[in-house]
Amino acid sequence: MSEDSKFRFGAATGIGSMPGGDAREAARSATGSFEDFPFLAELPARGPGADMIGRTAGMLVELYARVEPSGWRVGDRPGRDTRRARSWLGEDLDALEEFTQGYEGPLKVQAVGPWTLASALELRNGEAMLSDAGACRDLAGSLAEGLRRHLDEVHRRIPGAQLVLQLDEPSLIAVLRGQVKSASGYRTHRAVDRQVVEAALRDVVGVHGDGPVVVHSCAPDVPFALLRRAGADAISFDFSLLTERDDDAIGESVEGGTRLFAGVVPSADSPLSDPAGSVMGVRTLWRRLGLHPGLLAEAVTITPSCGLAGASPQYARAALAHCVRAARSLADNPE
Repeated sequence: MSEDSKFRFGAATGIGSMPGGDAREAARSATGSFEDFPFLAELPARGPGADMIGRTAGMLVELYARVEPSGWRVGDRPGRDTRRARSWLGEDLDALEEFTQGYEGPLKVQAVGPWTLASALELRNGEAMLSDAGACRDLAGSLAEGLRRHLDEVHRRIPGAQLVLQLDEPSLIAVLRGQVKSASGYRTHRAVDRQVVEAALRDVVGVHGDGPVVVHSCAPDVPFALLRRAGADAISFDFSLLTERDDDAIGESVEGGTRLFAGVVPSADSPLSDPAGSVMGVRTLWRRLGLHPGLLAEAVTITPSCGLAGASPQYARAALAHCVRAARSLADNPE
């Protein structure tokens, strides 16, 4: 998406997961907290099929997965685990639709990206799909088609929304570095070539056409340049994990028009600083990079550091509200 695109991201939003199992309550929080950038909440506490891997596995086309003691494993046909995942997604969409009647503006939906999915889903022999290049290609193709259908469904339900697709890739660095463990745990799968990783990501990102795509990773050493080349319009990360080694990549991202989703609000229960304190690090980074302060509100969306599934319901609501106040502080006082 070009820099002069008419699309405008909201100033703050959530990552995806929320505590508890009440879809209506989660949708109320996700839409009420962010009037200009709500998101489709995920509730992994409900169990297998509501977790990030199971939820995305339920979106796959002509690939099915079931729960085994070791995790999610591909199977020949859709079973109860697939049906449960799809049912919970439908329940979440029903709740979101209820609270977004007449809404017009950006709306974010999340799914696991192809490489984290390949690291988590098992082949029939118990090894990760990551171990089989052909299986990875099939998985990326199935995911792309599933996401296309999912986006069409959300658009049908909330026609005024401008959909933002978020791909969650917390295992991406482990894939690139050959750190994903085998089923035995005694060895690791070999690193995947960066060009192969980039190509698969580009294919999945491309399913959204001209719509914006954000890639999220709350792991250290986010590969900003690779994600930008793969077509990401925005990159979401845990701000506390940045080091000065990331400065050049971040500066190039901002100057190239890539939006930063800065995770500055803790995702687990902890005391919250004042809103200005939460974004102090962002201002410091901006000064260090020599970027114009006026760019801040145009280039940064404030989020929690990661999903809020492990937080208490009270803290989760407070954290989302704090993101909004922190974003307002950043816009009002960029210097």
